[in-house]
Amino acid sequence: MAAEFDIEGRWPELFAVLREADRIVVVDAFASSWHEGWIPNREDVENLTDLVRGAIDKAEYDRRAQEAAARPVAADIAR
Repeated sequence: MAAEFDIEGRWPELFAVLREADRIVVVDAFASSWHEGWIPNREDVENLTDLVRGAIDKAEYDRRAQEAAARPVAADIAR
């Protein structure tokens, strides 16, 4: 697990367009996943910020998440 959780510092452009309350929702959602071992990636953060700010609807968010989950991860490719 990364020593520091700073998704806002890593991708500030994704958070710049969010209202304060929405920013907190996104950070809190990913913080709990990070504590469970999830490593932040831009695609996941962008998808949730897009949903929260209304750029995409829940169906598109779910489609993107399913597409990402279906991709092999680096560890699987190395086998």
